[in-house]
Amino acid sequence: MSTLTPMHSPRVKRKPSTRRPRAPSHLPPVQTQETHDAALHAIRTLLKGRTSYDAFPVSFRLIVLDTKLNVKKALQCLLLNGVVSAPLWNSDKSKFAGMLTVLDIIHLIQYYYYTANYDSAAADVETFRLESLREIEKSLGVATPPLLREHPNSTLYDAAKLLIQTHARRLPLLDNDSETGQEVIVSVLTQYRLLKFISINCTKEIHQLHLSLRKLKIGTYVSSTIPPSDSPDGQNPYWPIATATLDTPVFDVVHMFSERAISAVPIIDDEGVVVNLYETVDVITLVRLGVYQSLDLTISEALNQRSPDFPGVVICTASDSLGTLLELIKKRRVHRLVVVEGDEEEKKGGKKGRLLGIITLSDVLRYVIGQVGIGEVAEPVEENASPSQARKQS
Repeated sequence: MSTLTPMHSPRVKRKPSTRRPRAPSHLPPVQTQETHDAALHAIRTLLKGRTSYDAFPVSFRLIVLDTKLNVKKALQCLLLNGVVSAPLWNSDKSKFAGMLTVLDIIHLIQYYYYTANYDSAAADVETFRLESLREIEKSLGVATPPLLREHPNSTLYDAAKLLIQTHARRLPLLDNDSETGQEVIVSVLTQYRLLKFISINCTKEIHQLHLSLRKLKIGTYVSSTIPPSDSPDGQNPYWPIATATLDTPVFDVVHMFSERAISAVPIIDDEGVVVNLYETVDVITLVRLGVYQSLDLTISEALNQRSPDFPGVVICTASDSLGTLLELIKKRRVHRLVVVEGDEEEKKGGKKGRLLGIITLSDVLRYVIGQVGIGEVAEPVEENASPSQARKQS
């Protein structure tokens, strides 16, 4: 695992310097709520003046899948190109038809697990077409994703607001051919790409975002209240966060993915210490290997199938700053962070490394763009107690 908290090197005694004193720094003497708010305002102003085109990388490739393609070939295409989603194209109508995402495959797996045997599931996946995925969603009773789109000339601020309002992780950018008038899929703007644009182009402002993630209420945290007894989370001490252990069957986690529309579940030990993270992409690895019949294996066994180049689980503490998180996004591809108890919580009777919360890119984008008004910083009720203490008091 990696952490946002920097490691401190041991102090080394140095000889007294004979150099002249340095000139005074031009940086703000003290970072305050006002400097934090000013930085947020500057970032939003920048996004209102830039278009989605500006967030495009210098060079990129766009994978578009025809809805007539069968699921297995589509999945192989995604894996070979190192992507987890792709726009869909209806060749009969010559128009955009939505997005294929990992969650679609999760729904398909769940559908076959409930309605068919393993042999028929494996055979059907060979011929099942992408255009039939929406029927699967109806059968499962899950919401059909909205057919989102935006023009590449729209401002990044408007694009970000659309992502937030629809709870989408990616936004297809479409234009029209000047001669035929037909739709043209130009690119896909993701939450990660948008936040990376901010981290690269707002270096000064990021350094001023010094307030802690917990203080800004960015993310979902373990609640001090007990869920209703009739709730599926009635026995979950880490409610409202879905969790699993190394002994949990894979399909139980697949059900969490589909039912909650989430893409990752923290794996914890008996004391609640985070030991790993199981993601929707891990399930796709099982499908690629053809182990449709292996959904009953444990998370521990499934993790052995994980690619050796897995980047690891990114963890942080609630006291890490928003600026530190955005600096991390600039350096590496991050989709979520697991918040764990750190030194502060341990001093209050907590357990270092125990699950405290989870932060997604949606959470970060929602705050940076303005779901929370500038200056609205609310301390949670349990700010002065560790989650373990809060549960004992409930």
